[in-house]
Formats: sequence, structure tokens, C-alpha cells
Amino acid sequence: MTKRDLLIAIALMCLWGLNFSVIKLGADQINPVLLTALRFTFAVFPAIFFIAKPKVPAKYLVAYGLCFGVGLWGMMTWSINLGLSAGMAGILMQLSLVFSLILSWLVLKEKVAVNKLIGALLAIVGLAVSLTLQDGSAPKVALIFVLFGALSWSLVSLIVKMSNVKQAFAFSVWGMAFAPIPLVVIAWLLHGPSIFIELPSKMNATVWFSVLFQAYPTTLLGYLVWNKLVLKYPLSTVSLLTTLVPVFGMLGSVVMYNESLSSTKWLVCSLILAGLFISQAKWRRFSVGKQKRVSESERTP
Repeated sequence: MTKRDLLIAIALMCLWGLNFSVIKLGADQINPVLLTALRFTFAVFPAIFFIAKPKVPAKYLVAYGLCFGVGLWGMMTWSINLGLSAGMAGILMQLSLVFSLILSWLVLKEKVAVNKLIGALLAIVGLAVSLTLQDGSAPKVALIFVLFGALSWSLVSLIVKMSNVKQAFAFSVWGMAFAPIPLVVIAWLLHGPSIFIELPSKMNATVWFSVLFQAYPTTLLGYLVWNKLVLKYPLSTVSLLTTLVPVFGMLGSVVMYNESLSSTKWLVCSLILAGLFISQAKWRRFSVGKQKRVSESERTP
């Protein structure tokens, strides 16, 4: 990965990490599924009227919308509503690392380098340590939704990769068009018409900020960049960059909600950062040695 793309990816991970705290602002006041439906409604309209449909089979667009809107963010927003802290949501979402490495190996037949396996292992250890927290920031009931969300994120990346789409922005917008209606139906089935009747009175400035922040910088801009990275680099490479999301997520939660950073949480973040460094490192010592052996062989008569 080039230095420019790496810096862009890090900035994107910062945006996504802070987004968990912004989600909590809205999820504390309105139904989490309905909040997610509003997010994708504004992300799609009116943008879809100005963007041509990408040249991909419709099945990829439908699959993207369902996995991205319902599977990933519907479930993650729900988990936050159930009491998962914004900081821990970012950390636990990195379970997608495991699914991404498995999917890239099984489905895409990508080779997974040793340093990526080591980096992923360190991240997994960090995630395992996070489950020992007893401060109420990671209630067990929310773990089912987090697991579903993590798997869905891996599936989203796989769908983008398999579609081989060239118009990343158009793909994001048209794919997300299949997210709002299923989310609205789920909200209706779970709560009936009352949440829709009460919604206008709950749409205060804080909720609007949460919805629009999620819709535009986080979703439209963020996943335009992400999809381009997924198309440009191996899935096993870009998926490891997401280990930065919980670090920024934790910092955002500290600033916005005064979430305490215990020694356990520091250990979790340290393990994840170490995993990222190792996974992205280029082992120059080995490549230099190889070049040296070649040059010696060239001098041999």
C-alpha cells in the first residue's frame, strides 16, 4: 500500500471511529433501527438521482444494501442501544478481521502472508482481552448483534471485491438504496406504527446531527474511499487497517462520554496497534538479503 493511500485510510478510520459516538447520540433518543433507516435514506436521496447505475448485476447491489444497511449498521446501532459503549463498539467490531481473512482465503483464494496472520492474531488477542471487562461497557446481550455486524462487514468487502465494479461511488449509492425499506419493515414488525407517529417530535437538533453525520461524511464519503481501497488492494490487506477504528472510537468515547480508560482497555488498544504495525510492515531485512545474494551470484564466474 502506498504512503498516500495509507494516510487516507488512517484518516478514514479516524472518521469511522468517531462515528460510534455520534451513533450513540441518536440511538439514545430514537429507535436504533429507525435511526439507521434515516441514515441510509439521506445517504441515498437525492444523490441517486444524479448518479448513473453502475454496470454490475443487480444481485450485488441488493446483497450490498442488505449486508451493509441491515447486517452491519442495523445490528451495530442496535448493540449500542442495548448498552454497548461507543468505545467498545469500535473494538468488538474488529471481529470482522477473523471473518475477512477466512473469506479472502476460502472464496477469493488470496494468499495470506505470515505477518498478516501474526497481526490478526494480536488483534484477536486484544479482542479476547476486551471480553474480560466488568465495567458494564460491553454487556453480553449485545455480543450477538456485534458478531452479526462484524460478519456483515466482511461480507460487504467480499461483495465489492466479487462485483469487480469500477464505479465505486455509484455502487455504494445504488447498493444502499436497498437498505432503508428492510430497516423500516423490521422497525414496524418489532414496534408497530407508534414509533413512526412519535418520530417527528423526537427529531431534535442532536438527532438530526447524528443522522446527517452518519449519512454524508461517514457513509457517502467514507465508503467511496473504502470501496476504492478494497478494489485496489487485497482484502486481507485493507481489512487489517480497520484495527485503527477502535482506537479512535475509544478516544471519541472518552471525549464525548467520559468513558474511563482502564489498564485493560489500554492493553486492548496496544495489542490492536501492534497487530496493525506488524501486518503493514515490509520486512526489508529479508529483501535486502535476497538482493545481496543475487548480486554475489552475478559476480561469480
